[in-house]
Amino acid sequence: MTTNSNSPLPVVLVGARGHGRWHLRNLRRLTASGAVTLAGICELQPLTAEELGEGLGAPVQSADLAELLERTGARIVIICTPIHTHADLALTAAGAGAHILLEKPPAPSLAEFRRMADGIAAAGVRCQIGFQSLGSHALPYLRGLIDGGAIGHVNGYGAAGAWVREEAYWQRAPWGGLRRTPDGRDVVDGVLTNPLAHAVATALHLAGADRAQDVDTVELELYRVNDIASDDTSAARITTQDGTRVVTAVTLAAERPGEPYVEVHGERGRITFWYKQDRVLLEREGHEPEYSDHSRTDLLENLIAHLRDPATALLVPPERTGAFMRLVEAVRTAPEPRVLPDAAWRTEPAVQGPRRVIDGVDALTAAGARRLALYSELGAPWAG
Repeated sequence: MTTNSNSPLPVVLVGARGHGRWHLRNLRRLTASGAVTLAGICELQPLTAEELGEGLGAPVQSADLAELLERTGARIVIICTPIHTHADLALTAAGAGAHILLEKPPAPSLAEFRRMADGIAAAGVRCQIGFQSLGSHALPYLRGLIDGGAIGHVNGYGAAGAWVREEAYWQRAPWGGLRRTPDGRDVVDGVLTNPLAHAVATALHLAGADRAQDVDTVELELYRVNDIASDDTSAARITTQDGTRVVTAVTLAAERPGEPYVEVHGERGRITFWYKQDRVLLEREGHEPEYSDHSRTDLLENLIAHLRDPATALLVPPERTGAFMRLVEAVRTAPEPRVLPDAAWRTEPAVQGPRRVIDGVDALTAAGARRLALYSELGAPWAG
């Protein structure tokens, strides 16, 4: 399992456009540090020199991952492709003996997730799931606060996300939220399972309930205001095996874009974690509010460190996303999202075209996280 610590590890990137551009930037940084070399890019159409940019050499390009792995001998494969392609690509990489950084969500169904995880384990390779928020150094700090009784007994965990998405967002790819099952294949590209998936995964991690067996029940309210098939405004309440409630309220039809966060509710206070900013607020009785800012470990760097020294634990192995996959499965098998009535929303102009806005939804998402309640329990006139 260990590898020569003096040699850069050859990497293949599968899916270099869209969010893959973020991985290209990160690979450029890690190439400059001597940690990796970009050996290959797997795309249906090769990247142009302008798209590739400088500092990454001349990687081999091919639309065939198996061929690319054979030609390059890559040790790591980064998979940043449509959700329903993840399992097959990950198993191709594993079959070639390559370790994997897999973008979230890991799979569109629990069955596909288990097929993939079992195949990876059988191949003896390592896999890191790309929930970047779980690399935050705020998490062990938060765990210390919780376990140390800073806010007393924890009553539950809430997460909220109010984001803005223009109608053009839903046209970004054939597999996107316009359809739940393009070409008969599950995709499950809804607000809970993809754009704001970190809110759910981070809350489950903080609750110490991130494995599939940690989940008892999942309650869902799925809505849509856009002309799509999946949900763009939803709430979920996950009850863990020990009775802890983890509630998430999210939307892509916000009045104003906001930073998503997780709240930990205790009998003597509350902790708020803005996970994209790695920022924490501790509020408790008899004390002034305390803010703290934290760094984070890049998940590719963590995978590399683990390969060089197995004593360095992987931060997000597949089994630590099993509880999130229980939510994905619940969304996949749930009835179609309820269409909000015209009176519940309005259209506003945006940079790339119009966007739909739900009146009062920003306050509702915050209230859901604060009160650990679903939209229908908060009295939203369109919920039920």
